[in-house]
Amino acid sequence: MRIEKLQIFTSNLEEQIAFYRDVMELEIENENKNSFELTLGYSVLRFEKKAGATPYHIAFHIPDDEEKEALQWLKERVEIQKSGDDEIVDFSNWNAKSVYFYDADKNILEFISRRNLNAKQLAYFSAESISGIAEIGLATTNVEEKFFFLHRECSLEIFDGSLEKFCAIGDPEGLIISINRDFKDWFPVDDKAYSSEFRLDFTHESQKYRMIYQDEQLKTL
Repeated sequence: MRIEKLQIFTSNLEEQIAFYRDVMELEIENENKNSFELTLGYSVLRFEKKAGATPYHIAFHIPDDEEKEALQWLKERVEIQKSGDDEIVDFSNWNAKSVYFYDADKNILEFISRRNLNAKQLAYFSAESISGIAEIGLATTNVEEKFFFLHRECSLEIFDGSLEKFCAIGDPEGLIISINRDFKDWFPVDDKAYSSEFRLDFTHESQKYRMIYQDEQLKTL
């Protein structure tokens, strides 16, 4: 599953523009009074202005074995969100390591380095090292319903977890992280999970899909 475009919402458009431009050193594209976009490797992340928007969890791919370089680069710019005392979280069962931080909206962002997915690049890390969007969080009160929709409509499978509290749906290239917001908060910060609206374009098994998550409902477009 390759995430090609993700549209999310923000009630602080100007602050988000400043964060991604000045802190993350990314180029702001297609900016107007209601939206802007970022190109992140093969993915596009679009922010639309909307009153009352709630936070998201989003992960970005970084090159294999560059989590230490990414951590140092981030520590010059943002506060790292730890898991206990760990600044780098080792997901050994996923063959991956991650670093977590916030943007200006308190979206929970993650740099994830997966072994054998994105080859190690240069010895230094920069914003240009981001190779694509790896994950979008989907908070719901019915994980099972969301999985069976994605399986039926898009042939996605369970990568990890179960249908009760937590289910990673997709594959190492791209995941929809579905959690039951009545029983689980977002790792590692324990922030309340909201059923935040998003739109998603992705490819899977050579097929293109477009969908929207809104008001606790998934729909294909």
